[in-house]
Amino acid sequence: MRHLSLLLPVLALLFIRPPARAQKGEGPLDPSPPVGITADEIIRRFAAKEAQFKGARDNYTYRQTIRIETPDDGGRFEQTWDILFDDQGRRIENVVYAPQPTLRAVTMTRQDFEDMRDVLPFVVTTAELPVYDISYAGRQREDELTTYVFDLKPKQIDPRKRYFDGRIWVDDHDFQIVKTKGRTVPQIRSKKEENLFPAFTTWREQIDGQYWFPTYTRADDTLHFKDQDVHIREIIRYENYKRFGSKVRITYEGQELPKAPQDKSGQGGQQQPPK
Repeated sequence: MRHLSLLLPVLALLFIRPPARAQKGEGPLDPSPPVGITADEIIRRFAAKEAQFKGARDNYTYRQTIRIETPDDGGRFEQTWDILFDDQGRRIENVVYAPQPTLRAVTMTRQDFEDMRDVLPFVVTTAELPVYDISYAGRQREDELTTYVFDLKPKQIDPRKRYFDGRIWVDDHDFQIVKTKGRTVPQIRSKKEENLFPAFTTWREQIDGQYWFPTYTRADDTLHFKDQDVHIREIIRYENYKRFGSKVRITYEGQELPKAPQDKSGQGGQQQPPK
C-alpha cells in the first residue's frame, strides 16, 4: 500500500492564495558570519524561544484546515477541526468539516498525523538540539524581515521517531523562527510498505504581538514510489488563534513575557493574511 505525508485548506481560494510573505519569496543569501553574536548563541536563543512558544501555543484555541490533492487523478482529502478546551480545561479536537475523501494513489498514515502535530509546526526546541547537526548558512531577507539561516540534519535516525531535515529562518531581532523548509524523515521503504513524505514549507506570523506561530504550510512535490510517481499538493492553514483563559505564564531568560492583550472584538489576535 502507498502512503503519504499530511498537510491542507477547504476552500479553493484559501488553497490558491498563501499569506503575503509566502508570495514575496526570499532575497539573496549572504554567507558571511553573523556580526556581534556567534552562531552558537543564535542557536541557543532560538531553541529557547521555540520551546517556550510551543508551550504557549498549547494554551491557544485555533482552527486547523488541511487539504491534500493528487492532481493527476483528481484525488482529494479535506478536513477542518477546531482545537479547543472542554469545561475541565482539557484540550480537545472538534471536527467541523470532513467530506468523503477521494484519494486513490495514496492513503494517510500515523506518521502523517504525527508530523502535522509535532514536526511541521515546531522543528527544534532546546531539548531537541542534541539530536541535530546545525550549521549556519548566512543572512537573508524574508519579506520585511532580516533573518539568520541555518541548516538542520538529524545526527542519527531512530525509525520509531520523526525528524526534520531542512532549513530554518530566524528573525535577527527577536531570535524567533519565522519559516521552515524541508521534509520529515525517515522515508519508509520496506517489502511491506512505502511511506514517503513531500518537501514542505511552513510560514509563521506574529500572534498577539509576541508569539510567532505557524499559520500556513504548503507542499508541492512528487513522491517516487517503486512502481509509480505521485504528484502531491498539500496545505495546512492554522487560523483564529485565541488565548484560552489567564493561566499562561511564559518566561524567557528569567523574565516573564508580557501577557497577550485582551481581545474585545471576539476575532482573536491573529494577523490575517490577505484574502
